[in-house]
Amino acid sequence: MKRTLPIRSRSVLAAATAVLLAGGLAACGSGNSLEKSGGSGSGSSKAGSKSKGTLVVGSAGFTESKVLANMYALVLQKAGYTTSVQTVSDREIYEPALEKGDLAVVPEYAATMAEFLNTKINGPKATEQHPVASPDINSTEANLKKLAAQKGLTALAPGKAVDQNAFAVSQTFAAKYHLKTLSDLGRAGVPVTIAAGEECKTRPFCAPGLEKKYGIKVKGIDPKGVGTVPSKQAVQRGTDQLVLTVSTDATLPDFKLTLLQDDKKLQNADNVVPVLNTKKANKPDIAAALEKLTSVLTTQDLATLNRDVDAQRQKPADVAKTYLTQKGLL
Repeated sequence: MKRTLPIRSRSVLAAATAVLLAGGLAACGSGNSLEKSGGSGSGSSKAGSKSKGTLVVGSAGFTESKVLANMYALVLQKAGYTTSVQTVSDREIYEPALEKGDLAVVPEYAATMAEFLNTKINGPKATEQHPVASPDINSTEANLKKLAAQKGLTALAPGKAVDQNAFAVSQTFAAKYHLKTLSDLGRAGVPVTIAAGEECKTRPFCAPGLEKKYGIKVKGIDPKGVGTVPSKQAVQRGTDQLVLTVSTDATLPDFKLTLLQDDKKLQNADNVVPVLNTKKANKPDIAAALEKLTSVLTTQDLATLNRDVDAQRQKPADVAKTYLTQKGLL
């Protein structure tokens, strides 16, 4: 998982990270090596004999990031560059590679990346004592840009596509209590058990936040995990009433579940944002190519793309190419 501040996390232990980095990116083991694939799914993507240069796009080790990275590679290929995609499982590994210039660009999430850099620059307690991310995307974006600049990085404008913590109920439960938003659930006054991770009891973006911001009555946490099949099944059966998942969860319809809108913005603004190595990739044509994609991509698009890979077993590169073609970006 990608978050560091909210419920989900894709972090690794600092000691393990140090060992991996000490061994060099090319020699990283245990699944953390830079795994190379082309933007078209087989080797490097060629921009022709008049290529403007070579760009390596970084991807984290989960479906959504892989699809985004392949889309970045393809739109940059159209802009005249030779591109390839390299996959690394964790931000702790690929962010230093981005700073170094081994990677030219990675798809990121505004709030999560801002807090990651906040901790890296200002210390391990910075996120708790002086958070820089918030539900306000404009404020989060401004802080991200400042922190990124200190590390030789450039954050482009974030898009409207968001991948953040989200809460879902069964379609039957929603219909019974006329629920479309988390505020509706609070007004309904129905006590709920949340299927989530054990940490939901104390994290401000989970049970405490739901109670404080929405007035939702939380009677307990069923520790079945974040967005897991058992969690969704528990809500589908009615054993639990609310499940913690993510806003791009493409499997909710399979369990007859529906997301409730976070209408008071409990969650931070984790909008998708391209982050570049400033020296290597902060060029007008690169920014223009990426921002064309950013401007059309939606949260629902991400959910559909994730589903095409995870449920339909399509390759991320193929899914990326189909989407870009449909949107007239190739």
